[in-house]
Amino acid sequence: MALFDLFLQSFSSISLFGVLVVLLLVFIVSSSSFSSQDEGKEPPGPKPLPLLGNLLQIDLKRPYHTFLELSKTYGSVFTVYLGSKKVVVLAGYKTVKEALVNYAEEFGDRDTMQITKEISNGHGVVFSNGESWKEMRCFALTNLRDFGMGKRACEDKIMEECTYLIEVFNKCKGKAFDTAQPMNCAVSNIICSIVYGSRFEYDDPEFTSLVERTNRNIQLLGSPSIQVYNMFPWIGKWVANRKELHTMVAANKEQNRRLFTRLKETFNPQMCRGFVDSFLLRKQNLEESGITKSHFHDNNLLQTVLNLFAAGTDTTATTLRWGLLFMAKYPKIQDQVQEELSRVIGSRKAQVEDRTSLPFTDAVIHETQRLANIIPMAIPHKTSKDVTFQGHFIKKGTTVFPLLTSVLYDESEWEHPRSFYPAHFLDKDGKFLKRDAFMPFSAGRRACIGESLARMELFIFFTSLLQHFRFTPAPGVSEDELDLTPRTGATLNPSPHKLCAVSCM
Repeated sequence: MALFDLFLQSFSSISLFGVLVVLLLVFIVSSSSFSSQDEGKEPPGPKPLPLLGNLLQIDLKRPYHTFLELSKTYGSVFTVYLGSKKVVVLAGYKTVKEALVNYAEEFGDRDTMQITKEISNGHGVVFSNGESWKEMRCFALTNLRDFGMGKRACEDKIMEECTYLIEVFNKCKGKAFDTAQPMNCAVSNIICSIVYGSRFEYDDPEFTSLVERTNRNIQLLGSPSIQVYNMFPWIGKWVANRKELHTMVAANKEQNRRLFTRLKETFNPQMCRGFVDSFLLRKQNLEESGITKSHFHDNNLLQTVLNLFAAGTDTTATTLRWGLLFMAKYPKIQDQVQEELSRVIGSRKAQVEDRTSLPFTDAVIHETQRLANIIPMAIPHKTSKDVTFQGHFIKKGTTVFPLLTSVLYDESEWEHPRSFYPAHFLDKDGKFLKRDAFMPFSAGRRACIGESLARMELFIFFTSLLQHFRFTPAPGVSEDELDLTPRTGATLNPSPHKLCAVSCM
């Protein structure tokens, strides 16, 4: 009955009888789709049903939970079927690291789901492969660095943005408020300054609509109905979430085209303001050299900018929101962070170079990233060639899920994997301790290209906010009542909540 409930919730207008008729027809056509599995070589897994695969066994709101449980039965490399699509799941630190690092080439392609094919059409830097991906990733990395990623110039931008964010928090005068909108805008402004060459005001409707649509898109991408659509694309016209997603993606594309037009009108090849200008300059130089066919075209520009904007907004802002929620949930840990900040840097602004002098604060930030586990399954990979891995044969083109949650919660690597325990990152002398199993940015060829930027943002935003405010639950809510259950989506955001930011300056 749970599956039928999901169908009824997913479709905007279709009869149950119609669904059953179509399912029966597809069952007849695809009943032999699982017969080719060579059980002697390929990874083991639960027996799939024709058409449905292992769908009835998977919690589509929390699929990573299901995969963690299945790994206890079938091991660290196992197979599941999402509909008729075969997926190999990699679980545990040692297995995920071996695949992504030691077999980086073999597991280095990106699997594109049906919905991402429609949205990106193979362009950009996240859902692309081959030469286009190589050129876009290399260009993006180079330009992110050129425009300050990991450098003092970028640090200054983040410190300046902290001033605007603190001003917004102060306006709440200690009353309970939702941290999502101001936090998303503050973090988004950092990637905007790198991509477009300028920041935006938090009340700019063009900016806030772009941020809100982007966050909504990420939520929809992980929704059960979109997951079902990826398995059975023929149901597309009945999936309401797909229609909403396409509408909002189209609006974001149109809004970016307008931004590009304004940037082109004031474009000066002698003074690039950001990533867009650099892309336009490269495109212009190629065309002037007579190269008319290249990967530097408008579709790649648009999709890469959308990728950078989404990745540069959601993940870091989400992690910071978890950090503030953990501080309100665990006030004694918040006390220790604020004591260390007061003792080491006082009232001056925190800088990245202070990180080594703030081991406990740094440990709290890392533990936030670990426990928040905001991208539990990474973005799906695909094998680029046939590979024998840990004794299992995996064919070229097989979808692969590196289960990052199994790395960050690996019981053989972490003393208290399900608890907020900053001592995971401290040695016996209280100094910061690096942990190999800390892999929130993934690893290998497809690791997050903005890792150094995200690390800088997390440190400066978190320390600045904890210098200025004490975070507590909303009135009438106890620390024990603060809910740490994540919201369903492609990334794990905190469930809707409000906090009080009480000034301590």
